[in-house]
Amino acid sequence: MFLEFTKMNGAGNDFILIDDRMGALHLTTEQIVRLCDRNRGIGADGLILLKACSSGKADWAWDFYNSDGSTGEMCGNGARCFARFVQSRTSMDGGSTTFETGAGVITAQFHGERVAVNLTDPKDLRVGDSVRLSTGVETIHSINTGVPHAVIYGAAFEKGTVLKTGAEVRRHAHFAPRGTNVNFVQITGPNEIRVRTFERGVEGETLACGTGVTASALISACVHGFTSPVRVLVLGGDVLEVSFGGSGGRFDSVKLTGPADFVFTGRVEI
Repeated sequence: MFLEFTKMNGAGNDFILIDDRMGALHLTTEQIVRLCDRNRGIGADGLILLKACSSGKADWAWDFYNSDGSTGEMCGNGARCFARFVQSRTSMDGGSTTFETGAGVITAQFHGERVAVNLTDPKDLRVGDSVRLSTGVETIHSINTGVPHAVIYGAAFEKGTVLKTGAEVRRHAHFAPRGTNVNFVQITGPNEIRVRTFERGVEGETLACGTGVTASALISACVHGFTSPVRVLVLGGDVLEVSFGGSGGRFDSVKLTGPADFVFTGRVEI
């Protein structure tokens, strides 16, 4: 069986997108892992299926899978790519569309090759937790921006630190039972940060993480007094923007803006 797909990336966070509006595709975990494998498959951080929305709450729906085959509730960079994929595959009118995710209904607005997506209101904010790691006690902040994220501040982080500490925090008992994504944040200027992310489900560092960028910006508002919008530099070299309303740790109208680029299309045997 051959499968048509589109490869896209949002700030270096890359995805395989497949049109399954007919609901005929039933991928196994093993097939998803193989398709996302960078040596034996197409290669991607995740795989997204375009689905018809059966609930009537949105224009479309998605099924989102991490590269290890696990399902994901939300992905900010994936959401931007998904919106442009929908735009390319349908006869949609207007400058926006909506789609249902595991974290709720997302609205996407098109600005040329850049896309702005609203995120569901964040929850589970915790500031200044002391967590004992193998390297000592670390101050870790956390928030759920569709999926759970931990935030650690410091100077420029090396790849080894991101991988080692990221893996430890990701499965730490403090974030049981499902674990967390881990963001390493460097303040680079007023309302500007640099973020490196160890992603749950990928189990390694990615070039960007949209919900992680958002979590880092919101935590920076709480801890360092940042105001909207926040400019965020990611490992892939792109710049994302996070805007938000609210105060006192209660955020609303959270929006993530950034690129969503087509890489190539093709057919693959599964």
